[in-house]
Amino acid sequence: MNWQEVCEHPSLKDLPFKVETNEYGQIVMTPVNNLRGILRSEISYKLKLSFSTGHVLSSAAIRTSKGTKVADVAWISFERWEQVKHEADAALSPEICVDVILAHYSERDVMQRKVLYFEAGAEEVWLCSENGEMRFFNAEHELIHSECVPDFPLKIII
Repeated sequence: MNWQEVCEHPSLKDLPFKVETNEYGQIVMTPVNNLRGILRSEISYKLKLSFSTGHVLSSAAIRTSKGTKVADVAWISFERWEQVKHEADAALSPEICVDVILAHYSERDVMQRKVLYFEAGAEEVWLCSENGEMRFFNAEHELIHSECVPDFPLKIII
């Protein structure tokens, strides 16, 4: 299935899962839980406070070479938004992509997602652990703090 078909399929509406596709067009579902939800919410709020321009997205669908991946939170400039706003899954990634990483995620899958976001055009990828610890990356290496939002907290307290 392509992403538009996934979005429009009646049996896939209102699932209690984060839905993505893999490189074979198969649907991949991850259960939603409240810890992930509150971390996403706090990151979105703090990100919105950090910018007077652009948009904060909750669940940003990004077309990658390995299917459509959905960043938990993203920030996209107004200029980039104008390029992708009519796409079901953006061919050009938001500038900042954030994933909340739960304990059962494999390190290999997390790092692959990071690479895919950069291939799609992300400037930074942020990872938030279950305990709220933030990690920031550009395409070359891990950062001490975000270069896009230098004052973003290193830990999300809930």
